[in-house]
Amino acid sequence: MNTRKIFFVLLCLLISLSLVAKSPKYIFLFIGDGMSYPQFQTAADYLGALEDNDDEQALPSKSFSQRKGAVLDGPKKLNFMNFDFVGSAVTYDSCSFAPDSASTATSIASGKKTYSGMLNMDETGKVPYETIAEKLHKQKNYKIGIVTSVNINHATPAAFYAHQSSRSNYYNIGVELTQSGFEYFAGGAFIKPEGYGKGKENLYQLAEKAGYKIAKTQKEAKKITAFDKKVILIDEHLADSNTLAYNIDRKKNYWSLADYVKKGIDVIYNKTGFFMMCEAGKIDWACHANDAGSIVHDVLALTDAVQVAIDFAEKHPTDTLILVTGDHETGGLSIGFAGTNYDTYLDTLANQKISYAKFDEEYVANYKKNNVSFENAMKDVETLFGLKISDDKKDRLTLTEYEIQRLKNAYELALSKYNISKYSQEQQVLYGTYNPFSVTITHILNNKAGLNFGSYSHSGLPVAVFAKGVGAKDFSGYYDNTEIFKKLASLLMVK
Repeated sequence: MNTRKIFFVLLCLLISLSLVAKSPKYIFLFIGDGMSYPQFQTAADYLGALEDNDDEQALPSKSFSQRKGAVLDGPKKLNFMNFDFVGSAVTYDSCSFAPDSASTATSIASGKKTYSGMLNMDETGKVPYETIAEKLHKQKNYKIGIVTSVNINHATPAAFYAHQSSRSNYYNIGVELTQSGFEYFAGGAFIKPEGYGKGKENLYQLAEKAGYKIAKTQKEAKKITAFDKKVILIDEHLADSNTLAYNIDRKKNYWSLADYVKKGIDVIYNKTGFFMMCEAGKIDWACHANDAGSIVHDVLALTDAVQVAIDFAEKHPTDTLILVTGDHETGGLSIGFAGTNYDTYLDTLANQKISYAKFDEEYVANYKKNNVSFENAMKDVETLFGLKISDDKKDRLTLTEYEIQRLKNAYELALSKYNISKYSQEQQVLYGTYNPFSVTITHILNNKAGLNFGSYSHSGLPVAVFAKGVGAKDFSGYYDNTEIFKKLASLLMVK
């Protein structure tokens, strides 16, 4: 073989090796449900506002040019906001510019558009789509992990293993979970584990028959290792709708989303490769309820989970890809409010100590049961949200007469036998489907912080796609959300 041929063979070999190196072995896909630019930017700006000590007593009457600190020096950045490559993805589905989680997660997972409410099925509900997780599991023998802060058979996690014409087919989705063969599931409890009728085998029993080891306490979860092969971890401290507690409500000894990602790595790490999808699902729930304080804390919980992946990538820099995105935006959140003009006071949110859900469950229910007076209820509101009836007009948490009247009207309705289906148009706009008193509290606190919501539902905003690691540059640009799947499939060389 002459020198020329040898050079050509070596060149081809080098090209082949470079192509192989571009395919990551370890993929983390983080999805902030309902998270678009306003949600993560609010969380970042909130952290900056907390450091803005010079502005702690700033009043709404101050102009933006008079303010110092974080606002003028620039906001904080969450860890994923420092990733080298950033893209934007549009989120519309086959029937809406304000789509739901089932169809948008389907687009991310399988690269296909479908109707809102459908999981990996075409618009006829008859043709199933294979997901990136299923392809990697089947074609490349990658281990798969699915983590969520909501129920493990909820729409977004289900989009990576289930194929149903309706996201509400919870029992059938759960059956598909047990049949998936995926190695790791973690999050909230199954919805409808017994099904909707008699004669259905419990989903936990089906999972055990399929070889899954189920842990329902943190003590049991700590003992889980890769030797257990297939596991399902159900959070020990289940909150509303049997999901993980909002991060604002989570006690220090409760496992966080980050803890479940860490344990997932312990279970599915191997020399061949793995794919882990982690959903921060309660961001969406807080957005629906227009609860900005809870949104911020759950975005920060997602940030902590992403840090686990970043730490892993530092040990495996040539093999790891990390993606952080959202499925859609929820709530029509905006940074800016008519009542605060050019100013924001995001540190105001630090006065909130509890989520709307926990407040409803532990406080409002008691007010209604015991016919507690508005004045006594407001003592709790001051303690838990900072809003107060006071003569101190310099304190921006002091309620105006207009705000007090809004709260009185909402409280009176909350203690009555109100029927949401009979709401007036005004009541629909003011309260949505949420408890009138708690949602009015968060609305007022949001507005005092300089935030506003335009919806209790989803919006049509594009979502960001942050990428770090092997193949990250492929995710730059402005594209359809189905391209996330296509870029992954190309990068990972799956059929």
